[in-house]
Amino acid sequence: MEVDLSVKSVSKRFKSFVAVDDVSFEVEKGKFFSILGPSGCGKTTLLRMIAGFEEPSKGAIYIRAQNMANISPNRRPVNLIFQHLALFPMMNVADNIGFGLARRNESKTEIRKKVSDILERVNLPGFEAKKIHHLSGGQKQRVAIARSLVLDPTVLLLDEPLGALDLKLREQMKIELKKLQMEVGTTFVYITHDQSEALVMSDHVAVMNEGRFEQIDSPQNLYTKPASPFVARFVGDNNRLPGKIVGCNDGTAELQTASGEKLLIRTDRQLTPGVQAELYIRPESVILEPAQELPELNRLNVLVSSILFDGANTQLLVESPASDDELLISLPQNRQYEHISVKDRIEIGWDARAGNCFPLP
Repeated sequence: MEVDLSVKSVSKRFKSFVAVDDVSFEVEKGKFFSILGPSGCGKTTLLRMIAGFEEPSKGAIYIRAQNMANISPNRRPVNLIFQHLALFPMMNVADNIGFGLARRNESKTEIRKKVSDILERVNLPGFEAKKIHHLSGGQKQRVAIARSLVLDPTVLLLDEPLGALDLKLREQMKIELKKLQMEVGTTFVYITHDQSEALVMSDHVAVMNEGRFEQIDSPQNLYTKPASPFVARFVGDNNRLPGKIVGCNDGTAELQTASGEKLLIRTDRQLTPGVQAELYIRPESVILEPAQELPELNRLNVLVSSILFDGANTQLLVESPASDDELLISLPQNRQYEHISVKDRIEIGWDARAGNCFPLP
């Protein structure tokens, strides 16, 4: 396994404030690695340390097994793309992309060839003479990426680069960026607060909270097997049902809610009778009006409070004594539910294996 980036026990303090707290991870060559977390969790500070704009208070950063301590940003084999792309408006596309090559004193012939090649790779052939203000948002994004990739960095760092785009263009660029990364083979380290971006594009995702990594895993495992309540809440939608564990036996536990409902849980996680816990259920795991003969199904009677129409993503909001929060339910596409209205009382259910339950500290 060839590792392009290795971060070992890195911390960053600003006086008494710890922005990054003992973070370690590795990124294999050619992988798309995302750091996902809310604003203020430390992800930009971590990226700036990798780029060389901040020095770690503790720990070490290695790129291709070379320690980056005391190596200035311009001498590191990385490039950083910000949300604000910082393209030069007075230059055309070719001059923007070739700017770094010109500073390296490469020949004009070589620069023209490299610019032409990279424009082909980012699906902008023939754009050399175009002015920056004539480009769409997505085209500007590709020019910024091309300007970084043409320098052949070992690692490309991206700091929320899609944040300034409108929703439809952002959805389109997620797919294009992943396809581009797979095509060029450069290692990408991407930071975002948007869990959809991280899940769609990444080979692995680190979920960051208050300066620390809560979990590093594949997008699929983050979604289906969150390691902590924070990951369960932050990655995708989830319904939280708090209660107390009242029984455990051979991979099965029982959670009793404050309103008295007892919910069966199939889990590998260690749970102890008497502890407070939280059960998380994905909206798509909930069955509306389940058949009576279905085994091992938890059932609740709920009140429909809202119908959130969004085409194929339409959902229900329901109220239940089992939770102080409204529960979110995805409407399956293989059945019709026009008969359900606001203020209806309906039964919902879910399989005992569908949830993730965490003991509270």
